[in-house]
Amino acid sequence: MAARFTPTSYLLRLLLSLILVLATYNPSGHSWIHWFMEAQTKTEPFLLLAGITLLIGWTIFLGATFRSLEMLGIILGAALLGAILWVFISYGILTLDKPSAVGWVVLIMVALLLSIGISWSHIKRRLTGQLDVDDVEEE
Repeated sequence: MAARFTPTSYLLRLLLSLILVLATYNPSGHSWIHWFMEAQTKTEPFLLLAGITLLIGWTIFLGATFRSLEMLGIILGAALLGAILWVFISYGILTLDKPSAVGWVVLIMVALLLSIGISWSHIKRRLTGQLDVDDVEEE
């Protein structure tokens, strides 16, 4: 039987998605993309190892997100998060004068969408009682 899905389970998925997104790129200048750009022609083994590890993480998270939310769910989730961003900007909570602040918020929203995507089968089962085909164990 599968482990029980709890708020802590979701928070762990959110933390992992934040690590994945922010380790790949973030406005601080400390990310794999920045490391790659600074390396230029010099090949570093840890750069390659980190890149492959991030690629594996993206494959897992994007694969699960596309399987659970499908394209329509991803579009609707991105639209909802975009509308929330618009509300933040409209009410002055976030200003376009600081692009790095907007960048951080957008990256956090990407991580939120990934964490919802990787958790959606569990959330849907708790909300509706319906199992996805992938949830049924072979007997």
